[in-house]
Amino acid sequence: MTTALPPCPECGSTFTYELDALLVCPECGHEWQAAPADDDGAVVRDSVGNVLKDGDTVTVIKDLKVKGSSSVIKVGTKVRGIRLVDGDHDIDCKVPGIGQMSLKSQFVKKVAD
Repeated sequence: MTTALPPCPECGSTFTYELDALLVCPECGHEWQAAPADDDGAVVRDSVGNVLKDGDTVTVIKDLKVKGSSSVIKVGTKVRGIRLVDGDHDIDCKVPGIGQMSLKSQFVKKVAD
């Protein structure tokens, strides 16, 4: 093991180990979450809580009217290669049949790769 784990915050034991996403102390039984290594801002999540990242594929979960047009993005429309941006509409993407759009993450669901 090349990475040193932090000691237990309860008893100070150095015999901690990782169990899934938690760190565990075998001496006192205390479990805690490891501090995140990189915190580069807000995390964007889809409608069911999956973390989104650039390049993901998502599907639209609700009919969305396109502002300034009579077009509608239908439920189930698959959007590939999204790009995350700051702002109210936090996804930039190219919707098939519509073109370049900005979407809110609350109206999409990540597709399993």
